[in-house]
Amino acid sequence: MEKKTVTLSVPYEKAGLDPTGCCAELDLYTLVKHDNIELKQRPAVIICPGGGYEYCSVREAEPVALRFAAFGIPAFVLRYSCVNKKFPTALLEAASAMAYVRSNAEELGVDPDKIMICGFSAGGHLAGSLAVHWSKPFINGVLGGNKELYRPNGAVLCYPVITSGEKRHDGSIVNIAGADYPKDIMELISLEKQVTADVPPVFLWHTSDDGCVPVENTLLFASALAENNIPFACHIFESGVHGLSLCDDSTAGYEGHINPDCGSWFGMAVNWIKSR
Repeated sequence: MEKKTVTLSVPYEKAGLDPTGCCAELDLYTLVKHDNIELKQRPAVIICPGGGYEYCSVREAEPVALRFAAFGIPAFVLRYSCVNKKFPTALLEAASAMAYVRSNAEELGVDPDKIMICGFSAGGHLAGSLAVHWSKPFINGVLGGNKELYRPNGAVLCYPVITSGEKRHDGSIVNIAGADYPKDIMELISLEKQVTADVPPVFLWHTSDDGCVPVENTLLFASALAENNIPFACHIFESGVHGLSLCDDSTAGYEGHINPDCGSWFGMAVNWIKSR
C-alpha cells in the first residue's frame, strides 16, 4: 500500500464563502504492484471523519482507511474545513474529493463507477449531503464540469447526523448553519427532506441508545429513502456509545468504544460495497 496527500483546489470565493483557514486535503491509501496483488480497477471509498464539524476525528480517519485497504478497497480520507465554516464549505470540498478520485481513477486503481462516500457522525452528515446534493447547481455551478463527476455511487453512513429538526445534534448544526438558524440553510442541511430519485444506494448503521446523535436521525433518513424507492440497508444495534468507529482496540478511545456486536458493521459494509 502507498500513502500520499494531495491538497484540493476549491473556489470558495465563487460560492461566496470566506476561504480564510480553509484547507481541504485528501489522504490517498492505494494498493501498489505486488506479486500477490492483482492491480485492477476496484471499488473505492472516500472517508469523512466525524467531529461535530469542529475537527476531523483521528479515530475515524486513517485506521478506517487502512482497514478498507486491507480488504482490497482503495480508501481516501478527506480532511475537510471545520470550525465555523458554514454550508456548503465542507460539501464543496467533498465534491472536489469525489471529482479528484474519479478523474484519476485509472492511476489510483479505482473503478470510476464504484466510488462510495463514507462518513461518521458529522462526517456522516457530510457524506449524506453529497449523496443528496451532488446534482445541485450550487455544486457544479461553482466547481464546473459535468455534474456526474461529483456523484457518489453509494454512501455508507455511520451513526450519522441527518436532521436539523427536533432530533438534531445541535453542535454540528450550529457549526455549519450558524447560531441564528437561517431557514433556507436549515432546510438544505436537513437531509431527510432532500432525498430525491438522484440519491444513490445507502448503507446505514446506528445504535438504538446513542446518547449523542439520536437514532431517529438514521430512521428519518431510512424512511425518506424508502418513500423515494432508493435501495438501502439499515442496521440498528441494540446498544453502544456514540463514536464507535471500528468498535475494537484499533480505534478505541476508552473501553466503551470496544463493542464486538456493533463491530460486525464493517464486514457487512465491505460486502455491500463490493456488491454494488
